[in-house]
Amino acid sequence: MNELDFSGKGVLVVGGSSGIGNGIAHAFVEHGAAVHVWGTRPTAQDYDDVEGSDLNALAYAQVDVGDRAQIATAAGPPALDVLVLCQGTVIYGRGEFEPEGWDRVMAVNLDSLMACANRFHGMLADRQGVIVIVSSVSGYTANRGNPAYAASKAGAVSLTKTLGQAWARDGIRVVGLAPGLVDTKLTKVTTEHPERREGALRSIPLGRMGTPADMAGAALFLASPLAAYVVGQTLIVDGGLSL
Repeated sequence: MNELDFSGKGVLVVGGSSGIGNGIAHAFVEHGAAVHVWGTRPTAQDYDDVEGSDLNALAYAQVDVGDRAQIATAAGPPALDVLVLCQGTVIYGRGEFEPEGWDRVMAVNLDSLMACANRFHGMLADRQGVIVIVSSVSGYTANRGNPAYAASKAGAVSLTKTLGQAWARDGIRVVGLAPGLVDTKLTKVTTEHPERREGALRSIPLGRMGTPADMAGAALFLASPLAAYVVGQTLIVDGGLSL
């Protein structure tokens, strides 16, 4: 028996249009799943020029998860076994210290997690499904320039615990994944700045940044029967950065 065979399974990756989410989406496709993704651009073709984006073999829908009304009405898969919540945004230049920046980051990074989970609770309960909440190692430490990002990710870790406890009785297993430094559009402020990049790499015991494939492997494990007794926990996948 192949514990990582997702044939016949329906998967939705929120934030699956690029970066970590896109890597996770394609990993599920490669293991047999029918995968839908939500992103922010009008069509899949609008991502053709985006680095780290490949929407081939993925069903795509535009959804601004910062808007609860869109979450409630957006197209989803006909059957759902795995919901991966990988949405995220960040505002640099101290924008998160201002009310508008704070509210936007919290709406996308935290509020939408609960809204999406509630939207698909019934479908997941019917199929004894799994929710994978993607947070960040920033949820475990201070982030001097991005208070909303850090607070939202800490909230995501806590939400994983709480929903894990509350929804296990409904047949839904809730688990989490906390990436470290991965080269995506959200981390360009570090990865494209030589001194910051070198400083970051010195802090990672493995000596390299993570990749979307690294995160995808962890997501597959967490969503699979191999992790059947894992509930409410967030797996830190950071090459040792947080040590």
